[in-house]
Formats: sequence, structure tokens, C-alpha cells
Amino acid sequence: MESKLIILIVVILGTIALAQLMRVYELSTKLRKSGEHEVSNRDNILNARLMLGFMLFQFLGFIYLMFKYGWTGRGDAASIEGIETDWLLNLNFVVIIIIFFFTNFLLFYFSFKYVRKPGVKAFYYPHNNKLEMLWTVVPAVVLAVIIILGLKSWNKITGMSDSEAKRIELFSKQFDWTARYAGADNVLGKFDYKLTTDNNELALLTTNTIDTAIQVMMKGPNGIAAIQKLLNNRDTVLNDSTMNSLRVDLSRKERLLRLLVQMKAHHDPKLDKFAWDDIIQKDTLYLCKDQAYEFNFRAKDVLHSAYFPHFRAQINTVPGMTTRTKFTPTMTTEEMRMKMKDPKFNYILLCNKICGGAHYKMKMIIVVKSKADYKAWMAQKSTQNFKSKYFPSAMAPVKAPADTTLMK
Repeated sequence: MESKLIILIVVILGTIALAQLMRVYELSTKLRKSGEHEVSNRDNILNARLMLGFMLFQFLGFIYLMFKYGWTGRGDAASIEGIETDWLLNLNFVVIIIIFFFTNFLLFYFSFKYVRKPGVKAFYYPHNNKLEMLWTVVPAVVLAVIIILGLKSWNKITGMSDSEAKRIELFSKQFDWTARYAGADNVLGKFDYKLTTDNNELALLTTNTIDTAIQVMMKGPNGIAAIQKLLNNRDTVLNDSTMNSLRVDLSRKERLLRLLVQMKAHHDPKLDKFAWDDIIQKDTLYLCKDQAYEFNFRAKDVLHSAYFPHFRAQINTVPGMTTRTKFTPTMTTEEMRMKMKDPKFNYILLCNKICGGAHYKMKMIIVVKSKADYKAWMAQKSTQNFKSKYFPSAMAPVKAPADTTLMK
């Protein structure tokens, strides 16, 4: 408390002292019988020298920070694609730094060189076609090269992967990530948002999940039957607002039920196998060193952004569509810990979009294992696939509603 009071007193006294100094300056100006707009030759020369001094201070400070904290402060990339991305980013930094030194040198040096001198009139130089062409064409060419290289890299890391790449889906929602590994067939099962239930958060498409969704829609706690019962119950008095809300909810769920029944009628059970062997993993994402990965991203609610800082990968996850990126880890977690001399280091997946109040919590630890360790982990997880974990026993087929209009 005392320290805060002392700081407050110092700030107040400093403000008063500054105000008094300004007053003294105004009085001294009046005594010299000169206006505030008039600048002496001595002040002009002083400001010109200060400009040159500030330029040197800025350049030396920039160079010092580069040597102290590294070229960019990013550390080494931990993926093959990250090395290429770093090369492209370094190229951008080289161009930017050259332009920074060149333009700032001209700015401050010309301020020093062409300081106002008594009796010398400024030369009026309004236009030069060669200069206009120079500073239009050169930046255009440089930007074109950078953009072309950038698009080439972007297409490479977001394009289709080869057959050797392992497929993983990352499902984002406020405020966590869920990973889904393709099973032994390396094919991710299909999904449909209408199949989202308590035991099928990722809305995977199988015969059983369709039956479950129909059952929940028809007879769930908030399903169609429950709403109809509430609306037809004469012992319960509901106000108009509640009645309208229930009718809207009922209409929406009846439409969804019709779509689910149509889905069941057209579903090919042969597709079930692609989803049954998928492995759902929360909290930690396990990867294998020197293994190519293709990541597919979905978002349940709002726009998120998957950011892998150490692998130099980032891509938006957008509700209603699937996005994709890929990379190949080159260092295990233990190797990176030794390299960084930090036994507590972990790779991490972050959300790089402000997606809500708990955005800061949306992260997932990534552990990169050696091939032997990863193979052992995967062998253990393969017995905990989607079918065995969420649908351990085959469900009896759900009978479709008798109302044939639901098929229309």
C-alpha cells in the first residue's frame, strides 16, 4: 500500500514539474520575442543530428536483439514440411529486413543531409517517371515471387497425401480437441452431423449409429414422443410462448427424423467397417517419428484454428466443411527435450482463433514417439476402437416409424 502511494505521489509531482517546465519555456519564448512556430537554425541542426543518432541506435538495437534471441526466435522446426516453411519465412524476413534498413536509412539520413539552411531554398521535385517505375515494378516482382512460392508450399501441405500417410481427424469444439485415428484400413469412417448423440459425439456413420439417432429422436427424454405427450397433456397448463416453442422444436425434430429414416433406407452396411475400427483419442495426440500424417479437421460450433507451432502447421477448422493439412514429425518428444535442454517440454496443439470465453484452455498435448514405442501404443489402442468402446454389443435394428410420410 505504501509503495503504491509513493508511486502516485511521484506521478503527480512529475506531472506538476512537467507543466511548470512548459510554462517556463513559454515565458522564455516571449522574452526572446519569437513565436512558437519559429525554429532556430541551431535547433534544426540539433534535430538533424538526433535523427542520425536515432537511426544508429535503432539499427544497433535491432542487430543486438537478433544476436541475443536468434534469427526469428522460433527454434528448430520438428517436421519435414516445417523446414520448407521456415525457409520460405526466412526468405520473407531477408526481404523485409533489407527493405527495413534501406528505407529507414534514406528516411533518417535525408533528414540529416537536407536539414534547412539559412538562405537556401528547397528544390521543388514533384515527379520522376523512372523512379515511379522503379518503386512500382521492383516490389511487384518481389511480391509475385513470394506469393508464387507461398502458393506452391500451401498446395503441397494441404493437398492429397499418398497412400503411406496415416489419416487422423481432429474434431474441434468449445473448448477441446478430439482425435480420431483411421484403423488398420487407414480409412476414416464417414460422418453426418444428424447422428450426433451422447455415445457418438463425432457423429460417425454406421447402421447402429443411425438406429441410435432414430431411437433418441423418437423416444429420447426430449424426443418427439416426449414433446407430443407434453403438448397433449391436459393436466399441464402451458403459456402461449412455451407452446409455440415446443411446436417449433417438434417440427424441427420431425424433419430430422424424416432425414434419418431416409438415411437408414439408403445406407450401405458395408461402409460400417470404415468407422468401427477408428480409434478415438482425447487429451493427448500420439504421433510417430518419420511417419507422414494427413490431418482432417472439423468444427462443431464456431470457427477454430489448429496451430502446431513446433511443426509449423496451422489451418482453420470451419463448421460445415472439412479442411486438411499434413506433416511428418522428425524428432521425438524426448529428442526435442534434449535438444532444448528442457525436461518438461511438450509439443502442443493450440486453437489460434479467439473462439469464446474459455479459448485459453483449448489445447492438446502432442507426444511424438519412436517407431517401436508408437507401434506398441497403437497395438494397445487398436482393441479400444469405436465399436468396442461405444457399441460393444450389436444393437437390434430399430423399426422405422409406421408413418410412411417420413420417407418422403
